[in-house]
Amino acid sequence: MGHSRRLILATAAGGLLAGCGFPLRQPPSFAFSTIQVVAGPNSLLADELRRNLGAAGTVRVVQPRSGDPAPEVVLEMLAEQRQKVVVGVNAAGQVREFQLRSRVSFRLSTPRGRELIPATELQQQRDVSFNESAVLAKETEEALLFRDMQGDLVQQLMRRLSAVKAL
Repeated sequence: MGHSRRLILATAAGGLLAGCGFPLRQPPSFAFSTIQVVAGPNSLLADELRRNLGAAGTVRVVQPRSGDPAPEVVLEMLAEQRQKVVVGVNAAGQVREFQLRSRVSFRLSTPRGRELIPATELQQQRDVSFNESAVLAKETEEALLFRDMQGDLVQQLMRRLSAVKAL
């Protein structure tokens, strides 16, 4: 196949892909410009959510002090939970498979108490095999899976927050 023919095919393929009608993913847009995230002091999920909201560029995460203006909305992290549940054992009773679960419940309201998103629970789960000869590797895999689930939960929260259209 000649060089010019490849160029024509590549251009045609690029044109087909560009014109397929699917818009590129845009950063989320929010109906509010300031938000307060209320969570426990050691909440890694809330920290990641604050970073993602700040990176979106259209929302400012605030921690109001006396005299400061109130945020437009308040996101309360009601509960966060991580679980490791045995879901499979072999004939000798040794663990062969775990299920990792991560849950978060939250609600979004205005500072005056009007609920924009009622108490809602989001959940992620992953199955992981277990081998007692590779315990250290499995612990590392478990930590990575929990971090991945946390990122997925933050993205779900971001989508839920961007779905709020009216204050």
